[in-house]
Amino acid sequence: MAASAPQYSSEDLLERILSSLDEDKAEDVTKIDLRGKTSIGDYMIVASGRSTRQVASMSAKLADKLKHEFGIGCKVEGKDTGDWVLIDTGDVIVHIFRPEVREFYQIEKMWLPAGAVAS
Repeated sequence: MAASAPQYSSEDLLERILSSLDEDKAEDVTKIDLRGKTSIGDYMIVASGRSTRQVASMSAKLADKLKHEFGIGCKVEGKDTGDWVLIDTGDVIVHIFRPEVREFYQIEKMWLPAGAVAS
């Protein structure tokens, strides 16, 4: 039996992820359009939380919302330490950092064109 196609688009996921991060007071949220650049996903979101506790809490809430609203079992890595949490939904990849860790890795710079400003 073939798996049925999801009843949502990557844009639907993106919108819900951005609203969840906004509700949880994420800071410096950056959206990167990956379409046509890589097969790992359609979008990447990079955001910051003020503390390890906030980073872990935002990631747990986001994974829970996506499971209940879209039926997605996200892959979550790094939640236990709360310095950098990766949430992979398949279509949208979310990185939530503490500010110091985000500054150190500068992950946005790998994906944005030279001279581009994150949105």
